[in-house]
Amino acid sequence: AKAIARAARDPEMRFVPVKTAEQQSVLMLFKARDLLVSQRTRLMNALRGHFGEIGIAVPKGPQEVAALVAMVMEEKQGDEKLGNELPGVMRSALRPLVNALFSLNEQVAALGKAILAAHRANEVSRRLAGIPGIGTLIAAVLTATVPDPSVFSGGREFAAWIGLVPRQDSTGGKPKLGRISKMGNRDLRRLLVVGAHAALYRIKTGKTKGALADWARELLAKKPFRLVAVALANKMARTAWAIMAGSAAYAPRASAA
Repeated sequence: AKAIARAARDPEMRFVPVKTAEQQSVLMLFKARDLLVSQRTRLMNALRGHFGEIGIAVPKGPQEVAALVAMVMEEKQGDEKLGNELPGVMRSALRPLVNALFSLNEQVAALGKAILAAHRANEVSRRLAGIPGIGTLIAAVLTATVPDPSVFSGGREFAAWIGLVPRQDSTGGKPKLGRISKMGNRDLRRLLVVGAHAALYRIKTGKTKGALADWARELLAKKPFRLVAVALANKMARTAWAIMAGSAAYAPRASAA
């Protein structure tokens, strides 16, 4: 207790800002949706695995499971596309899994609508959604997770708090950068990296213009795709901090002439 009291009087001590009930509620929406999405993925993998046991294989991806779901729910004995017959006992065993999958889809969609409503009701979240790679979900989670951006000295410190900075192993005056530290906010880091992958795919195809897109394409010519995605996620985090700390919306810079 005495140590806590002394630490509280330290002028360099940092305190965690208290979140409002509304911010906690948005984070609960995200956590609940994240849990249901992981359960949905487990169900789809289970369906794919059970069908694989009888020689029916489909590529990975949620959209590919639709053919398996149709075979379970329809009364026909086989699927013309897959060319295999499905035993009736197997159909009876897998129907509860498919029904659970339908239920999870509805619940995930409902939580997504609630997150969208919270995003539209928050002015900072709407401004964050203008950043390439940051959509409704990431903007809402960022706004709810960081109630006071002024506790960070800048965007670089905010990116380090998330864990989007490389580890340093420097010696003899020679800096050596390694993998990202992963010592910060795991959820925000995962969301930003996934968003950066989506933005990078659009940049790679030429659908996104501007100085940021030019920088990413130039880096892609020299570095692996995943490394560039993490670097882009770092830029997204720093840009997000600047927007949360200020009052302006995202304004992309034009390409250099």
